[in-house]
Amino acid sequence: MADTREIWVDIKNYEGKYKISNLGRVKSLERQVSHDGITWTQPERIMCHWCGTTSLYDCVRLYKGGVGKKFSVHRLVAQHFLPDWNPGLEVNHIDGNRDNNRADNLEMCTHQRNMEHAIAGGLKRDYGEKSVNAKLTNGQAEVQKNHPNEPEFLQAVDEVFESLQHVVDKHPEWEEAGLMERFVEPERIIIFRVPWVDDNGKVQVNRGYRVQFNSAIGPYKGGLRFHPSVNLSVVKFLGFEQILKNSLTTLPMGGGKGGSDFDPHGKSDGEVMRFCQSFITELYRHIGQFTDTPAGDIGVGAREIGYMYGQYKKIVDRFEGGVLTGKGLTYGGSLARTQATGYGICYFSDEVLKHLRNDSFEGKKVIVSGSGNVAQYCAQKCTELGGKVIAMSDSKGYIYDPNGVNLDVLFDIKQKRRARISVYADEVPGSEYHEGCKDIWTVPCDIAMPCASQNEMDVEGAKAVIANGAMAVFEGANMPLTPEAISAVIEAGLLYTPGKASNAGGVATSGLEMSQNSLRMSWSFEEVDEKLHGIMKSIFKACYDASVECGQPGNMMLGANVAGFLKVADAMMAQGIV
Repeated sequence: MADTREIWVDIKNYEGKYKISNLGRVKSLERQVSHDGITWTQPERIMCHWCGTTSLYDCVRLYKGGVGKKFSVHRLVAQHFLPDWNPGLEVNHIDGNRDNNRADNLEMCTHQRNMEHAIAGGLKRDYGEKSVNAKLTNGQAEVQKNHPNEPEFLQAVDEVFESLQHVVDKHPEWEEAGLMERFVEPERIIIFRVPWVDDNGKVQVNRGYRVQFNSAIGPYKGGLRFHPSVNLSVVKFLGFEQILKNSLTTLPMGGGKGGSDFDPHGKSDGEVMRFCQSFITELYRHIGQFTDTPAGDIGVGAREIGYMYGQYKKIVDRFEGGVLTGKGLTYGGSLARTQATGYGICYFSDEVLKHLRNDSFEGKKVIVSGSGNVAQYCAQKCTELGGKVIAMSDSKGYIYDPNGVNLDVLFDIKQKRRARISVYADEVPGSEYHEGCKDIWTVPCDIAMPCASQNEMDVEGAKAVIANGAMAVFEGANMPLTPEAISAVIEAGLLYTPGKASNAGGVATSGLEMSQNSLRMSWSFEEVDEKLHGIMKSIFKACYDASVECGQPGNMMLGANVAGFLKVADAMMAQGIV
């Protein structure tokens, strides 16, 4: 028979303030509480638990020195009552019930063992190599059934659905209208072959995609990605995220995404041109400034946009400047568009530091993964705000420069020579190059900013960042952290921002480019940058206000998902069952 006696002990590092019991309860001792300028004494009490946005485990927030930190209750119990407690291992609920946080129901185990137990008990979904902590809802189960073998898309849907549990119950009319079912189903998916001829006269064939996901608040808007990793799952996940991202900008843009498994690296200008012309010859019939307005993304810069726009203009016999964004300045492009995503990440992150920690980038050591446009200009703006970028990467490895990355050298290597980042170490004394881009997270830093690609920081990378004493992880790419990594970061009390909010600067400036095209005028770099800064501030406020409404102030993931969704949901309900 299980021992039902309740034993209370002080929580380590919070002695005299909080206690934890072997039965999974947390007690707050008498303490001073301040709110809206009023201070009062709050008596000893048993604390209520709430669910974390990503893990859905029972959590509590403990305060010391006015700073709150989130803890999972089951890990607190394990830490204080299991004799084999090991912070490097995971904690398994033996009976499969994550609400049962008694010490006798917990055991230390490896991540693999935890996943196997959860999948066997039906508590987690097995996404091939990725497993996501989540409670199965009918809606999620339906999505899983209808979209098999699409791990990236299912991962994105899970994250959003878990956040929306905070608001769905308040809107029973959504269920009657099938809103959630319609929200996760793209309005249209276009898949097509892209034949082209290489410099040797050999015919090559790639596959092209455009997912037109949601047009409730405006024409489909989202980038085109040319990269070998592009497949239907990746494009659907990006399009789904784009809905919420575009909504947060406050601009009238729906969500979409597209691209191809074509790799422009190592191709001649002629080969890239012929591919782009073939690609847009099919896609042109599905886009337009009032229908779908693609932009650039990974592998699609000014060169690729130029080739596609030239062919589009030739086919339709019209100069429709607003149909593609990211254009050159001589034919309707916007100043600051190249810099916008990277700058926007820093503007948003700076608001988070300022309002949630009364801090800034000043004096912080920063890792920025990647070395494309997003990473380059994130590093530039971070440096301008007082941070020191000490490490960057590409797909082959990373550089470490303790003196701070010389951005002039990096820009020359990446923008002019299109060379590998390893060249940097050959040209800058005191810097190092290391093979293997994932190891970049082992470099000690204050702030980690993953700006390369989806799922680039796994749980091991997150643990390395945490162990090295970082204070924040700010997403720059789309969904660069795995669900397990997000849980680890949030559980450790680090600041965290989701890419759908912090990454929105690029599409916001694309929207500003469309406005300039419609007005037939151009704004200065300073004007666009000022508008971008204002948009990122408004995104932070919307996310923060939504997190407060949901009872979790400062939870940026929750706030971004809820704030972005509500606007789209209202529009979808107003437009009927379409």
